[in-house]
Amino acid sequence: MPFSIDEIYETARMILFEKLDIRTTTLGINIKDCVSSNFGTFQKNVYRKIVKMGKSLVENAKQMEIKYGIPIVNKRISITPITLVMEIHSKPDKFIKMAQTIDSAAKEAGIDFVGGFGALVQKGMTKTEKLLIDCLPDVLASTERVCSFLNAGTTSSGMNLDAINLTGKMLLETANKTSKGMGCCKFVVFVNAPEDNPFMAGAFHGPGEPDFSLNIGISGPGVVRSVVEKNRDCDLTELSEIIKKTVFKITRAGQLIGKELAKRMKVPFGIVDISLASTIAPGDSVAKIIEAFGIEKIGAPGSTLAIALLVDAVKKGGAMASSNVGGLSGTFIPISEDAGMADAVRKKALNLEKLEALTAVCSVGLDMIAIPGNTPAETISAIIADELAIGIINNKTTAVRIIPVPGKKAGETVNFGGLFGKMPVMAVSKFSSKSFMKRGGRLPSPVTSLRN
Repeated sequence: MPFSIDEIYETARMILFEKLDIRTTTLGINIKDCVSSNFGTFQKNVYRKIVKMGKSLVENAKQMEIKYGIPIVNKRISITPITLVMEIHSKPDKFIKMAQTIDSAAKEAGIDFVGGFGALVQKGMTKTEKLLIDCLPDVLASTERVCSFLNAGTTSSGMNLDAINLTGKMLLETANKTSKGMGCCKFVVFVNAPEDNPFMAGAFHGPGEPDFSLNIGISGPGVVRSVVEKNRDCDLTELSEIIKKTVFKITRAGQLIGKELAKRMKVPFGIVDISLASTIAPGDSVAKIIEAFGIEKIGAPGSTLAIALLVDAVKKGGAMASSNVGGLSGTFIPISEDAGMADAVRKKALNLEKLEALTAVCSVGLDMIAIPGNTPAETISAIIADELAIGIINNKTTAVRIIPVPGKKAGETVNFGGLFGKMPVMAVSKFSSKSFMKRGGRLPSPVTSLRN
């Protein structure tokens, strides 16, 4: 369907005044063909492939920015889950060396982040996957651009509590090895993780993907907030229609950029992820959209309904605009990366428990939350397990990116700077679930998984 002059002018207005941008172009790269029994050769193969394709992504993305005037904020790469290619080189020093190789390649290519240094452990763990989890504190401490993930469950297989129990301990070790716990910002644990997610830290190039896949993550909280503010008196049905039509236009712009960029790079176009992704910039906030609905502060009664309406309208608008919608496609509600969310926590409108309730209807989960550095490992694991249980039972993607900040207490502020922003440290329940978590094992898949 061709673009009309009116659509072009409207898109220009969104870019100039409402902070519309392409949040990320993420190139998925299969590195299974890089494997060699000689580890040095394996490293060189991975390095060369990332540098070659990464430079192509950066150069072509810059040309697209000039041609269309739409900012492309991040240029990223996702790779095959690292444990799938490290079986014959499964040693701690080799995991760290490979991570550093990938980090150096990303730096040379001008890539912001590389995702995929993780594992699929939804039903169990191999020795290689256990070793990876043990190595992650050193991996995340010794690299700048490498991001890691675990997929610890699916609705069809249940949840791997043994992996989650290892994760709480790993996060504390990572926090203590990195400034302000920053290493934890580059790790996320999922259930029902999509293989084509363009957003970090959880992006990976799944086993079901082609050799290359160009995925686009768009962003438009400022655009949606603007139209909501202009329609303060309409009912919820009308409000949903307005948001749906707005996201349709945003998605069309994202698909245009994605398809042309993929064509220039001679790689398959993958998906447009229609998630509303906040930034620390004033007004570019999902929390501010909810407040424009008529809720004084996100976290107040009615917030869960408002988020549910927003996510539903976003999905419907994106699905109308493109048959290539995928990834996470919902609404992020991070604390540090959304100034409105952080303000709600500071003003005690929003606590950890209410945030968890909001995640039952949105995507992606507990994202970029800071907790006291002395939180016990089993409590961190239990917070993760609670959130992931929501995804398992409701057959949706949920995830946790949680940062235990060394030396910080609830109510204090931590400033990560740049993309990650700053946020108040959230209070965590003092009551223990240690005896429950030590049971380990696997949460069985729910009856909703029996769909055949």
